[in-house]
Amino acid sequence: MRSFDAIIIGAGQAGPALAGRLNDAGLSVAIIERHHVGGTCVNTGCRPTKTLVASAYAIHTARRGADYGFNVAGAVDVNMQAVAARAQMIIQDGRTGNEHWLSDMANVELIRGHARFENSSVVTVDGERLTAPRIFINVGGRAVVPDMPGADQVPILTNTDIVALDVLPRHLVVIGGSYIGLEFAQMYRRFGAEVTVVERMDRLIAREDPDVSAAVRQIFEAEGIAIRTNASCIGFARSGDDVEVRVDCAADAQPVVASHVLMAVGRRPNTDDLGLEAAGIAVDARGYIIVDDKLETSVPGIWALGDCNGRGAFTHTAYNDFEIVAANLLDGADRRVSQRLPGYALYIDPPLARVGMTDAEAAKTGRPLLHAMRPMSRVGRAVERGETQGFMKVVADSETRRILGAAILGTNGDEAIHGILDMMNADQPIEQLRWAVPIHPTVSELIPTLLLDLQPWTEEA
Repeated sequence: MRSFDAIIIGAGQAGPALAGRLNDAGLSVAIIERHHVGGTCVNTGCRPTKTLVASAYAIHTARRGADYGFNVAGAVDVNMQAVAARAQMIIQDGRTGNEHWLSDMANVELIRGHARFENSSVVTVDGERLTAPRIFINVGGRAVVPDMPGADQVPILTNTDIVALDVLPRHLVVIGGSYIGLEFAQMYRRFGAEVTVVERMDRLIAREDPDVSAAVRQIFEAEGIAIRTNASCIGFARSGDDVEVRVDCAADAQPVVASHVLMAVGRRPNTDDLGLEAAGIAVDARGYIIVDDKLETSVPGIWALGDCNGRGAFTHTAYNDFEIVAANLLDGADRRVSQRLPGYALYIDPPLARVGMTDAEAAKTGRPLLHAMRPMSRVGRAVERGETQGFMKVVADSETRRILGAAILGTNGDEAIHGILDMMNADQPIEQLRWAVPIHPTVSELIPTLLLDLQPWTEEA
């Protein structure tokens, strides 16, 4: 048996960073990875998808040349092999960079293979036994492919498959009208595919407020994306080389005929083949590892970080998990997950950025509320760029004068939201941000004006 000071299972977003801190502290570390170093973000998530989003945005802008005073002769020619190759280059650069980073750590050994717990202090990797007093689980997650009728009889793509696709679908049907599905739906529409989004709920991105859902639907339909909500009878059947996607329960309902189908209905943790039961590590009904506020599992000395713990589903929350654990173990800090302010973005165009509570969540608190909304058409930067779709809004507590939540659906919203996020994180009142002097011309400059518009509000207002 080989002994280390720490074992990290999984080299995703949190793993290499934690290995670096432990290495700098002089601790010996085994970091185990059965697939690609870098995890979801580097290999099948953030980096390749945002690379594809950037290509789609450039293509869309070229088609709008007349709006900006220039003309592109003929149709924009999209080379999907070149688009895919650019994404693969970004993936490889990120993966290689992480591998080189780990290899430069004097006290860290990268072990390739599948890790499984033998007990609470021993992990086996392809027959080799490793032990350490501290074990960190960072195994990430994968796409869910539910048992829908006919799903096992037709080719189904997940996000992992579609980022490697180098052909243009004739008609892409996206099952799932939420964050991952919407990004791929818009980008492939801009690449030139016919696209249909199929969603069981009565609106897109149902965790958002209804006005956000409605605005996103309007943006998508304006680009020629078909939206099928209330899809209660989703099923699949082969039709030659195509796939028939049943959406409606009615006997005479016509299926949508797709050349490609993307399943984007959620994700599940990669915890089902780790031998967690042998270590006594508790999981919930969906397989997420149960952790406390400091990310320690039910077994002392074992922590779970990133998507596998169910406490966040983003690269930035996984990285913050690393920060919390490292600060507590190495810096004598008392950092907790409950101190984290929820924020995220949906990278459609224009992007949707969110922080804190939705309007509906704020209303449920029973607090006296203030609310304000402004269309992006009132933002000079958006007008100058010819990108005025969307709006920004904020909800605040009228007694404490603290912002409870905000949303920006608009150009550069994913950057502008950080002014609000930072003030909320610092627990500062509205007036502090109100009297900031923002730079002109920016999207952020309208935020103080937005706060001036705050008025008493209820959910029914």
